[in-house]
Amino acid sequence: MTVRRQLDRRWPRNWPIQPFGEPSWAKQEPTYRDCGPAVIEAAVKRAEARSSGNWYVLAASREVRDDRPFGRRIGGRELVAWRTRAGELRVGPGACPHLGAPLAEARLDCDQLVCRWHGLRIGGERQAGWSPVPSFDDGVLVWARLDRLGGEPATERPVVPARPRPEVGVDAVATVIGVCEPADVVANRLDPWHGAWFHPYSFARLKVLDAPVGIDVADADDRFLVEVTFRLAGRWGVPVVAEFVCPEPRTVVMRIVEGEGTGSVVETHATPLGTGVDGRPRTAVIEAVVAASDRPGFEVARKAAGVLRPLMRRTAARLWRDDLAYAERRYALRAEAR
Repeated sequence: MTVRRQLDRRWPRNWPIQPFGEPSWAKQEPTYRDCGPAVIEAAVKRAEARSSGNWYVLAASREVRDDRPFGRRIGGRELVAWRTRAGELRVGPGACPHLGAPLAEARLDCDQLVCRWHGLRIGGERQAGWSPVPSFDDGVLVWARLDRLGGEPATERPVVPARPRPEVGVDAVATVIGVCEPADVVANRLDPWHGAWFHPYSFARLKVLDAPVGIDVADADDRFLVEVTFRLAGRWGVPVVAEFVCPEPRTVVMRIVEGEGTGSVVETHATPLGTGVDGRPRTAVIEAVVAASDRPGFEVARKAAGVLRPLMRRTAARLWRDDLAYAERRYALRAEAR
């Protein structure tokens, strides 16, 4: 028996990091037979049938500050967001009601936006030509409610997925933008079969344990259950079991249900931005990672959250730079077929 095999046999099974063996990339078990197009399309339709209450993710909570405004378009509508010195969130139209100057470039003074073109002040309350937009800060993400865009019955607050408590978790938010529609982003996340093929640098030994089929699926059964090893380096990784669910039309949540970090989530939110100058749609993928662990060492990680967040964002952005190729390709093929 080789030294490597002896080490593998003696390695404690209750440790989060485990050695694993796998065939070369091309020798993996093909997954296309299980990943039928109808399975993905049905999953997207089930997600689209759920209600969002007209809420859209605008930004990470940390991006909206009290020293400068934050601007973003949603569904072609220009929005601006800022905070008061007391932390109160304010969101509204991004064009100055005077002559249309971009309020995302305004200055903040005494909790008010001061337009840089002619000095008009916007305090967040309704005034001639400017009305606030309903907004919500869940502690990780900022949401805006756009009733005309959503066209659904409005709700008082968005559908916020269950997460680890703030005092025990570390969160990070990454944003990337692609030429596609929200459904293309959702379809990508509801295809776990591509993980070890398209992202071999991050995932190994991926196996889909359960996948719903068809349109008529009970909410309790509407999840993809996946066994996967998050690769750390070489043949070392962290094996877990994760579920993928859609609580609303533009959100896919991956939650670890067994293994290290049980309860940790990766929330993928697809926010439609509108069309670009080329007439094609743009979608912001705003992905929130909220990690937690009951191991004593994780408290050290929490104290180093300021160092960890850029690394977490970089990892998420790398995955999505690849996955946007999938989502954009899906949109391009659909657009060609029209």
